[in-house]
Amino acid sequence: MHSPLPNTAGNETRSPFRTRDERNRDRAEKREAVLLAAVRMFNARGFHATSLDDVAASLGISKPTIYHYLGNKEQVLIECVTRGLELLSAAAEEVRATPGDGLTRLRGFLRRYAQVMMDDFGRCVVRTGDEFLSSEGAMLFRARKRRIDQALRALIEEGVADGSIAPVDVRMAAFLLAGGLNWPGRWHDPAGAMSPDFIADALVDLLIRGLAPRGRALDLD
Repeated sequence: MHSPLPNTAGNETRSPFRTRDERNRDRAEKREAVLLAAVRMFNARGFHATSLDDVAASLGISKPTIYHYLGNKEQVLIECVTRGLELLSAAAEEVRATPGDGLTRLRGFLRRYAQVMMDDFGRCVVRTGDEFLSSEGAMLFRARKRRIDQALRALIEEGVADGSIAPVDVRMAAFLLAGGLNWPGRWHDPAGAMSPDFIADALVDLLIRGLAPRGRALDLD
């Protein structure tokens, strides 16, 4: 006589095997951990002074694991700087959709720009020269940086056109603004007393004063 089957009505048996979504999420989390460890080491030691063995050791993994998730050392660096530049591109797109005149939108972008430069991936953009990359990697890096420069110039041009920014040499103004906001990526101490928000506000307020038409009162709150 056969034993009756257990009554499983209302109970769900959870499979011990991960779903595709779970596997993808696990892979993404591990990839992000490797990328973050690498970018922090690049920023602290410099690209040439950092090996993938160092990055792997900091995570307790093997170097082939890094190859599996990100590729070779240059590919890891390109991924790091691309992440920083994508943050800037997203900021430019966001401010273009915000209300206000050109100067107001420019100020919003500059504030976010300064904050990104004090983020791990933004620091990597500032601290990495294209001389560290292959010719193909350097071309890719410069092309992505040009898109940020073009977005900055477009915001300045819009402000000049609507009268919220005084007539300026747009190219020189873009160089000045980017140069001034890149430097915190080199000197800002994440453990220091000044927060990225405080520094961003202070620097952007100083820079914006030089762009506003004479006699215009600025709301810097």
